[in-house]
This record gives sequence, structure tokens and C-alpha cells, in this order.
Amino acid sequence: MRGNRKRAKLMLLKAGEASSSIRLAHGDYHRWFAEALQGAPVDWLVFDAHAGQSLPSDAMAFDAMVITGSPLSLVEPSEWMRRAADYVREAAEKGLAILGVCFGHQLLGFAYGSAVIRNPRGREIGSVEISLTEQGRRDPLFDGMPETFAAQATHEDIVSTAPPESIVLAGNANTANQAMAIGGNVRGVQFHPELRAEALGTLIRSRAEKLDGEGRLRGLAAGEAVPALLRGIRPAPLGQKVLLNFIEHFI
Repeated sequence: MRGNRKRAKLMLLKAGEASSSIRLAHGDYHRWFAEALQGAPVDWLVFDAHAGQSLPSDAMAFDAMVITGSPLSLVEPSEWMRRAADYVREAAEKGLAILGVCFGHQLLGFAYGSAVIRNPRGREIGSVEISLTEQGRRDPLFDGMPETFAAQATHEDIVSTAPPESIVLAGNANTANQAMAIGGNVRGVQFHPELRAEALGTLIRSRAEKLDGEGRLRGLAAGEAVPALLRGIRPAPLGQKVLLNFIEHFI
């Protein structure tokens, strides 16, 4: 971390709740971040924005904000999402360090005027390859990382076009905007740097019927899609480095 602070105070804006089967086996979204950053010099305060909990009146009382993923969708934004987007943009413009993950990435895009849409290339789920752009290779969020790396992903929605204020830092064949920068203090990643391989496997199994149906629409035989996704899961330790880089370089 920059400066002389020994521990950072982070606001975790929780944008949804994982399914009961996921929570039972691996905990909810806030726990994933806490486990990924176990031992890092940070203290978390969790705010359940999706459940109507009021957000702090002064976001600048925190050193940074992290926005979680969610099973909810910004394709048709609800009122709490609009309020959260306004809150996040105001905090960003005051200079707060912000990292949005998956839904959080999309909330940043929405806050800065972009639409969130269903991905015309279809759902992305599993262990995927992420490729940094030229700007991404120079960005401190990806400090010390290779040009291409593995990450865990699960999403149907995407930011339709990157906001004018943003720079795309990473992408892949499914999603052109896998990471973006907005100014010097705001970053979003569409993939899940906090998600462990074991939790991703549980998530895939919990959605087996839907994923199998989508696989058949792509020409796979019944029962092929889920085993193929499970076989493709692999560790993605550089996801944790993304989170650590955010703490080290942005706070």
C-alpha cells in the first residue's frame, strides 16, 4: 500500500447473494474476498446494498471500495442499482479507489453511461484465458502478470461498449471488455479474481440443468456440457494477484 497506513479500511458493496448450495459449501460473496485476501493488511466492512442496506454517507471514510458479483442483472436495472451506480460514481469522482468485479464491473460501466446487455456470444463460465491489451500490460492492476493468464469466470451479461472515460485493459474471444480502467483510481474486471476452483465447480454443478440445455443448443449431446466444463477447471492463482495489486497500488 502507498503511504504509511498499516491497514486499509475497505467497503465491500455486496450486490447480491449466492445460491443456498454455494453458500452452504463455500460461503457467500464477501467470504470469497476475505479468503482470497487472508493475511493482507485490510479490514472489511460489508454493506448489503442489494438488500436495501444504506451505504455510508461518507464513502471517503474508507480507503477503497470493492463491488461484488451478483446473480442479479443490470439489463433492466432496479432502483437500488441506480442508486448504487450514482453512489459509486460520486465516490469515484472524489478519488476513492474502487474495484468492481463481474456485476461490479458492469455497475461501473452503467454508472458511466454504458448499457449492460446479455452477451450475444452467450454465457461464459469456467476457467478461461484472459489477454491483456497493450494498456493493460502497463497498468498497475496487472503488475507482474503475464500477457495471458487463467481466471475463473461466470456471467451472462456484459458492458455493451466501454464508457468514453475508460480504457480497456483485457479481453478474450467471449468478452472484449474483461477489464477496464476509469481514471487513475477506478478499475473493473469481468472475471472473478476471488473465486476458487472448488467453488466454481460447485457453481457449475448447481446449474447443471441450465448449462446442459445451453450445451444442446450449441450442438453438444445431452449430458456433455457439464462434464466438459468441470474437466476444464484449473487453478487460477493470478486472480489473487490482481486483488493484491489493487491493494498495493491503488490504496
